[in-house]
Amino acid sequence: MDTGFFSPGSVVWDLQSVDKFDAIRETIRRTTIFRTIPNLDLQEFTTSVVQREKEQSTGFGRGIAIAHGRTVQVPTSEVALGVSRTGLEYDSFDGLPVHLLFIVASHPDRQIDYLRILSSLATLARNEIFRKDLLSCLCQEEVQTKVCSAFNGVLRRSYAAQ
Repeated sequence: MDTGFFSPGSVVWDLQSVDKFDAIRETIRRTTIFRTIPNLDLQEFTTSVVQREKEQSTGFGRGIAIAHGRTVQVPTSEVALGVSRTGLEYDSFDGLPVHLLFIVASHPDRQIDYLRILSSLATLARNEIFRKDLLSCLCQEEVQTKVCSAFNGVLRRSYAAQ
């Protein structure tokens, strides 16, 4: 099991976009994590994430959205985070703006890993202290360190519970 998520290049600290679709595009474009996946067509992946978002909002509340795209072009799941200090209108279930936009790229045949990642992100999203802690960070590296530690801890516990 590889739990090396949120390494350098997986977090965009200061999203400039105010539209949710532009924020998705910006996060994918500005993070290096997706650009380092061999054979990943970034345009195709971006289109799949935006299209999925148009079908149903992934803004599930508490300032968090988890947009995702599935493609055979990614051998293992990858996760990126875009942080919007001002908040994005996102059609979230609770009507609140999104400050933490997670984007997950996963292979269609790796359903269990994909579900574990979504479950781990949802667990973290319910934690108010975690959300406030991330938004109070002063730099991108601090966000990466905190989200990496928290996410990988939750993910490890999910694998240990098998």
